[in-house]
Amino acid sequence: MSLFRPPLVCTAAVLTFALAVQPLQQVQAKSDLEQVAVSVGRLLEEGHYSRQPLNDEMSQKFLRTYLELLDFSKLFFTQRDVDALFAKHGTSLDDDVLLGNLKPAYEIYDLYLKRVDERVAKVKDLLKGEIQLPPDASIELSRQKASWPKNEAEADQIWRVRIANELLQERLSEHPIEPGPQLVERRYDRLKRNVHEEDRPEQVKLFLAALAHAYDPHSEYLSKADLKNFSINMGLSLVGIGAMLRSEDGYAKIESLVTGGPAQRHGGLKVGDRITAVAQGSAEFNDVRDMRLDKVVEQIRGKKGTKVRLLVIPADVADPSKRKTVELVRDQIKLKDQEARADIIIKKDTNGEPVKLGWITLPSFYADMEKHSKSTTKDVLQLLKRLKKENIGGLVVDLRRNGGGSLEEAIALTGLFLKAGPVVQTKGSNGNIIVSSDPDPSVAYHGPLVVLTSRQSASASEIFAAALQDYGRALVVGDTKTFGKGTVQTILEIGRFTSLLGSRSQEDGALKLTIQKFYRVAGGSTQLNGVSSDIVLPSLTDLPEFGEGALKNFLPYDEVPKARYTMWPEPPQVYLDELKRRSDVRAQESPEFRYVMEDMERLRRKLDENRITLNEEVRRSEIAEDKLRKEARTKDRLARQGDEPRVYRLTLDTVDKPNLQLIMFPGKLAATKQEVSPEGTGDGDPDMFGGDTTKDPALDPMRDEALNILADLVSLSQGPKTAAIVPPTATP
Repeated sequence: MSLFRPPLVCTAAVLTFALAVQPLQQVQAKSDLEQVAVSVGRLLEEGHYSRQPLNDEMSQKFLRTYLELLDFSKLFFTQRDVDALFAKHGTSLDDDVLLGNLKPAYEIYDLYLKRVDERVAKVKDLLKGEIQLPPDASIELSRQKASWPKNEAEADQIWRVRIANELLQERLSEHPIEPGPQLVERRYDRLKRNVHEEDRPEQVKLFLAALAHAYDPHSEYLSKADLKNFSINMGLSLVGIGAMLRSEDGYAKIESLVTGGPAQRHGGLKVGDRITAVAQGSAEFNDVRDMRLDKVVEQIRGKKGTKVRLLVIPADVADPSKRKTVELVRDQIKLKDQEARADIIIKKDTNGEPVKLGWITLPSFYADMEKHSKSTTKDVLQLLKRLKKENIGGLVVDLRRNGGGSLEEAIALTGLFLKAGPVVQTKGSNGNIIVSSDPDPSVAYHGPLVVLTSRQSASASEIFAAALQDYGRALVVGDTKTFGKGTVQTILEIGRFTSLLGSRSQEDGALKLTIQKFYRVAGGSTQLNGVSSDIVLPSLTDLPEFGEGALKNFLPYDEVPKARYTMWPEPPQVYLDELKRRSDVRAQESPEFRYVMEDMERLRRKLDENRITLNEEVRRSEIAEDKLRKEARTKDRLARQGDEPRVYRLTLDTVDKPNLQLIMFPGKLAATKQEVSPEGTGDGDPDMFGGDTTKDPALDPMRDEALNILADLVSLSQGPKTAAIVPPTATP
């Protein structure tokens, strides 16, 4: 998620002193890797928000985190291995790190390597024959929370089922790459090769990454290569398609999409999707399951304008054999695609009268720290001025895919909707609380306001939404709650502490360190709990599996004293009961929300069961049912096309132009390809399926309902009347 970089003077000074107490001859006696380990351990002890000593308790947590990092699905080690490792290293890893002893890291990795070799040999033997299973056999969808197998015999049985499932997935796949047994054998040969290719520095990187993750999921050790990528855009995020990837259970999993990148613009990739194969242009797919993440990234990278095809398992399906192909054109990420933009929407209210509403889409809280030429707040202010001149009756700020960004911009943007006052509180490891306020008493927009959020709204987004909710300035609508990342990280280059001259700064990598927590002005933290919606809408992203609580070693929720602030004189929450009632009625009557709720129920049931059948006939039947359901929904959507609101697009390039582009609602093509004058009819022949009737229309029921809620709020709060609605016009 987002990374905020507050001043480092105080923290760095304390940490430098802590490291300086080590005798110089001891520093010189250690190898570079050993001294890096010492520095990382001391930085975590002295600088992490929790101020947790690296003691025996942390040693056990560290060891478990390292084992789970190596063996994510608990398939290679046995409980006997784990017990032996805990008996030997469970209470000594803390001392080893602080003394620069890396032998345990190498010893544990060597055992893992041995277990992988043994298991791959057994997998090859399995593939030589036919695996016989009972008709009611099933497999766990995820072993993340499972125990390690008790012994080798139990591990063998788990692997028989696993390999049978992988072979079945390939038989069921609509996009076969090669015969299943050959593909699976090659996949595990690659896994074995990858494990053997990890040299000692890479093993130390994994070891220290586990140490940082034992403190919290957002602290991380970054190697020299990681640091270089991070300085570009948060490490491994810009890979030709604009996606942040992480390795999970042998897959390259979509962690987030870069706003404006090819993947985000295409719409076919979603957070949580797993990449199982990559193809260059029209060439054959290359299986990438169990491939090292950097190797997957190399395949996805390429020259601008070239095509790459990804075979992915969608995040919202339980059956891994259900895959889809996403074809993307590699491109550079364009800043303009990440800028704030607005829509002017003319729709009918419950009385059939036209109402004009504003919509601001905010992909991130961006700022050009060096040139000061770009600012979220400045850009949104421009859009607001035009929207007000168009006499909008209400406004939605869409933060559904906003993962955060600049803290300063979050505070300043909040100030556009409030008078001067506190916006967020931060607390460091010393317990001191700092209240950050907006000093400007002016308000850029006074009208009815809705903030639309999701589980993907994080960090700065949560600060903005929480402040407006606490002040009673806006209604928060969307998923049950936001992501719940209420921590602040900073980057400390290890070379500043391992070398007196600082000449090895980049060589030794860096530590991304959690140093503060965020708190709302009402006192509660945004950590873990996020921001709860006033009105919850059905959504496929509204799962506890998406969010801070799904991560290991997350920091707890807590509270600080409430800040002094003045509530908004006319809070929309006074109409909340009526707004909820109306929204619930519409949601129950909405075919699209009915589809979402059906899918949610089906997905929730699968996730709770955490098992999937290995009966091929049953699996094929389920696939056929899914196909029929999709076809029926497509026919239903075609049959009920109704009146859509007019939507005029407003960008920073067109904010002062008299003619704005008339577009269709999300998922539909522009009504016309040319710009339309405010007086024009904008008649056209839109294709709601984007020219492809084989796909579900990219409808957005959450956006529909957010506008309905806003229209209700406008009506209930006696906002601007709607009788004289005209298309957007230029300001004289």
